[in-house]
Amino acid sequence: TIVEHLGSAHDEVELAALVAAARAKITAGQVAFGLDVLTPPGAERVTVEPVVVGSRSRVLWDVLASAYRRLRFEAVDDRVFEYLVLARLVEPTSKADTIRVFAEMGVPDAPSLPTIYRTLKRSITADWRGMIATAAYAHAARHGPLTLVLYDVTRLYFEAEYEDKLRKAGMSKERRVDPQITVGLLVDAGGFPLEIHAFEGNKGETTTLIPVLDAFRGRHKVTDVVVVADAGMLSAANLTAVEDAGLSFIVGSRVSNAPYDLADQLANRGNFFTDGQTIEASRRMGTGKEARDRRVVWQYSAARECRDNRTLNLQIERAQEVADGKRPIKKDRFVTFTGDKPGI
Repeated sequence: TIVEHLGSAHDEVELAALVAAARAKITAGQVAFGLDVLTPPGAERVTVEPVVVGSRSRVLWDVLASAYRRLRFEAVDDRVFEYLVLARLVEPTSKADTIRVFAEMGVPDAPSLPTIYRTLKRSITADWRGMIATAAYAHAARHGPLTLVLYDVTRLYFEAEYEDKLRKAGMSKERRVDPQITVGLLVDAGGFPLEIHAFEGNKGETTTLIPVLDAFRGRHKVTDVVVVADAGMLSAANLTAVEDAGLSFIVGSRVSNAPYDLADQLANRGNFFTDGQTIEASRRMGTGKEARDRRVVWQYSAARECRDNRTLNLQIERAQEVADGKRPIKKDRFVTFTGDKPGI
């Protein structure tokens, strides 16, 4: 970015004058330390240009360290672990590359890579995750007991050629075949993390909810809380287990078609709804002795209907182009074939 153009130089004298003018503008109003070299009396005084030999991001590091202590994470009495956490907040990278982050931050007494590996081994044997989870829960419940928690699952991929006991190829929304792990995260209503657990990469999402909730209840002796999850956790066995544990649940999902739960409503009152209108219904979930009737709440959204209709119309237009022979078929909906002739 050009802030100001001072002129052009045609020889060394003009260049020196412009450089001097530029330095004066850059340092205008700034105070400089006197770094004059001591000389004998009567000799010419010599000025030495300062050389930067190192720097430190002290403000950033101190702010992160202060937050770490405010959350009472110092319950894990290990300086190397704290440094690893703070460095991962600055730049999430590999353990080996964290050494570079320490150097760029100017972290004093930064640990070596072998020390980092030894620290992570101790974190497992000493159950530091339990200490962090206890401190996190205490912070989240500092104004009163938690009454609602949210659960979700994600997957982390590894650039590894072979699987192991934890990293396994499994279901991938991105259709990736790399080894992965499944991560389950439980947070409070404000999104503050309470529990995090890692599972095998080929483990189904629905099978992770109960182990995480059991660990949460056992650690904090929670008896009355509502669990909120998305449709990925929607299985009759999961909901039964949550109920049997004395907890309540809310499972949310979007639907593209009117479910059977609304059959009576549609038959008796038609399909007109006001924006935001809710309808309560009942659905029997599960099989055999485990089957239970559960309350279902549907809400109509006018904006969602407009979006769905726009999407459907675009799909129909693409199908018409296929039927008219204007473009080849790909993965189009609403296209059918009578013999070799495509139609809608």
